[in-house]
Amino acid sequence: MTITKTRAYIAGICSIIVTVGVARFSYSLLIPIMQKGAGLTELESGWLATSNFMGYMCGVFIAANMHNLNHKYNLHRLYLILSVVTSAAMVITSNIYLWALLRFIAGTCAAGGFIIASGLILKWLVNNNHRAELGIHFAGAGISIVVTSLLVQSMLATNSNWQQQWIALAILAAIIAIPAWLWMPHPTAHGQVKITKKDNPPSKTFKLLMMLAYFCAGYGYAVSSTFIVDIVERVDSLKGQGSFAFLLVGVAATPAALIWDRVARRTGFIKALIAAYTLLAIGIILPAISETLPVIIISTLLFGGTFIACVSLVLTMAGNFYPSNPARFMGTMTLAYGAAQIIAPIPSGYLLEYFGNYNMALYLSAFIVMIGTLFLLMLLKRSK
Repeated sequence: MTITKTRAYIAGICSIIVTVGVARFSYSLLIPIMQKGAGLTELESGWLATSNFMGYMCGVFIAANMHNLNHKYNLHRLYLILSVVTSAAMVITSNIYLWALLRFIAGTCAAGGFIIASGLILKWLVNNNHRAELGIHFAGAGISIVVTSLLVQSMLATNSNWQQQWIALAILAAIIAIPAWLWMPHPTAHGQVKITKKDNPPSKTFKLLMMLAYFCAGYGYAVSSTFIVDIVERVDSLKGQGSFAFLLVGVAATPAALIWDRVARRTGFIKALIAAYTLLAIGIILPAISETLPVIIISTLLFGGTFIACVSLVLTMAGNFYPSNPARFMGTMTLAYGAAQIIAPIPSGYLLEYFGNYNMALYLSAFIVMIGTLFLLMLLKRSK
């Protein structure tokens, strides 16, 4: 089958919806529902999120150390299947340990959309003389949030329980996986013209500072993306608005990567990242300052409009360093991001239990993101 630029991007977006939207983001939507209907505790919610992030870390590690592109292509297809299976399997048990195992496997699958698919698409774009940007691909993250939010909201309107929600999500994933399966560019598919570009690896200092900065972004992303629905649902005046808040995150995230691609063209990657990190920190901390609906809306739009930009800009930059095998440095960078995601939900869960709200967890998260901006400023200073 002939792969076109449009088909490649559609495959990437569908891949993210399946492996990230359903296998990762949908859990955030279902936390309040599972707490109410399945007896999931606050602390268990955090541990399941950590299990999912640990799986993501495992998936990234596999991607970073797998050098055979044909194997990566086949692994991506396996992740599509497992994303569907693990979502459906959530309904067959209420055992926290089995849930943790399923969330771990689902997290591993998320690396398929973010790392493997990104690498395959970026390599195809480079080989076919297209601009090496992933903004359209990462629009899939926002679209995945919108799609899963709308599905969960429609199911709630029919009083569906948590089991029915998971089954509906699994069916959605199975359908959307079809174009991701058929149109993802094979690493040997070069199309009309093959352009060979040499790798241009950064210095060790650059790598270290960038990984530290990306770790900080990962921490901020993990806390808000996991708990935003529950944060909103805990406000008496906002009950029932949690999935709407998550929907707004997706609406803001959908065009964000494309917009930030254009910002980076004008300012460079580092300056664009500094701006994105600063706005991300503001978006994270706003719900701790005020619980009114307008503030929550601004918070979700800022968070959605920046968290995916941090990922898109960093992974595009990483891929440009290694055009021969983009997933190589992408994987290395994402190990730092993934490590933060593993760590973040646990202290957040403990802070929630101790203080009875998410405020301290949000303050800590925003503080860590701002530390990340300091590392970026150090990189900017070194580049002058």
